[in-house]
Amino acid sequence: MASTILVTGGDGFIGSHLIEALVNRGEDVRAFVRYNAFNSWGWLDTVDDEVLENVEIFLGDVRDPNGVREAMQGIDVVYHLAALISIPYSYHSPDTYVDTNVTGTLNILQAARDLGIDKIVHTSTSEVYGSAQFVPITEEHPLQGQSPYAASKIGADQMALSFYRSFDSPVAVIRPFNTYGPRQSTRAVIPTIITQIASGRRTLELGNLHPTRDFSYVEDVARGFMAVADADAAVGEVVNVGSGFEISIGDLVDLIAEAMGVEVTVETDEERTRPEKSEVDRLYADISKAQELLGWTPDHSGREGFKQGLGKTAEWFSKEENLQHYKAGTYAV
Repeated sequence: MASTILVTGGDGFIGSHLIEALVNRGEDVRAFVRYNAFNSWGWLDTVDDEVLENVEIFLGDVRDPNGVREAMQGIDVVYHLAALISIPYSYHSPDTYVDTNVTGTLNILQAARDLGIDKIVHTSTSEVYGSAQFVPITEEHPLQGQSPYAASKIGADQMALSFYRSFDSPVAVIRPFNTYGPRQSTRAVIPTIITQIASGRRTLELGNLHPTRDFSYVEDVARGFMAVADADAAVGEVVNVGSGFEISIGDLVDLIAEAMGVEVTVETDEERTRPEKSEVDRLYADISKAQELLGWTPDHSGREGFKQGLGKTAEWFSKEENLQHYKAGTYAV
């Protein structure tokens, strides 16, 4: 039987892909979209009409508990993705991260408790681990906020888990590693590289090249969200979702250039580098818990799977109708 589902942050990168997957599975979906005067529904404005006609749009702001409560009326399952996610922006505007990420999550949890929601899937991030103290990183890895953004997400995660422990709220926490794919903002490194190349640049402006990341294709991550929601055993748990493959940013540049059939050089743009103690040097996921608890595995795993995902991502960004959404080469905070 189909559930009635609310996706907060449904107008965003991962949220829009998750909504597509949910609609294709036959779910009744309500998208919580941040209110704006332009009547923009974010990336939902670009999805197929066949998907959008099956989505109810709710305009609001997770920082407001009244709108949150109204949006959650009649809902069975909440996927809570709404958050501020840019690390550089969090350096100069940390209050907004506490308001959106911590208080916004609290508003979701309070309303879910009062309304008797069946399941809340709360979105974490691999940034909460900080630089890896051991690899692969399990869910038991210590948490370390190396940016105000990461600290706010640690706070949000702990708020979510506290409701499970205090009130038996049916909360599960999904912790995606670096997600990539079509529609991602150029504040992330893969779209930054691809859009610069697609716009004709052969000398790229980037930040630090030495950190390593575990990149997860967005369709795999969307399946991970649904697997968490479907699994009763996930309640009260934190579950990593990654690819099980690690690559440095420098090697990533070479792999993307190869996929796009070009040769490039890189110049360091100091504006794009994090403060030394804030840089997360290594992220590499242990995904055995997701495999064992949820029966989930990534389709785009290992080096070959990553190359396949990069190819699809580069193809999407290289289309003029998609590239026009971006200011290629301009640093996106």
